Amino acid sequence: MQRNASNARIPSLSRFGWLMGLYAENYVRINRLFAPGNLDVGAYVSSVGDGLGLRLEVMERHRYTVELKLTYDLRDWITGELDPSAYMRFYCDAKQAEATHCYIGRRWQDAIGLYPPPAEVISHRLRMNTFLGKWLEYLAGCGHGVATLARVGAQPEVAVGG
Repeated sequence: MQRNASNARIPSLSRFGWLMGLYAENYVRINRLFAPGNLDVGAYVSSVGDGLGLRLEVMERHRYTVELKLTYDLRDWITGELDPSAYMRFYCDAKQAEATHCYIGRRWQDAIGLYPPPAEVISHRLRMNTFLGKWLEYLAGCGHGVATLARVGAQPEVAVGG
């Protein structure tokens, strides 16, 4: 089959390139929603009056990276784990947000095995980060954001008169 000269000029996007694009889109989404680069380590809850508390945990902060967990306050009735949930790595310098693993009724080992081939790992990461992007878009549409975020256990400031 001969290749058309006009097709030769159309760049193709590899699956890895697509994955990196998802990471960049998810960075923009999570940063717009909750600005995690500005949050201290701890748990936060966002409530928009729908009876479903959204929980954001800043698990660790490093110089250029923030480790996050995003979940609803819903428990899987079999395992007792919060479900659905997404664990993320937020790269402040590279402007990337990566879903490192998701718990949606099962662990990654159950989904792709202990020693998956590289192509399966990329496919799994594409699915996780597509899920994360859609979930973040949904949350934004529901009204979640910095304004609805409250730190769990935070004490209200009390003005002291002088």
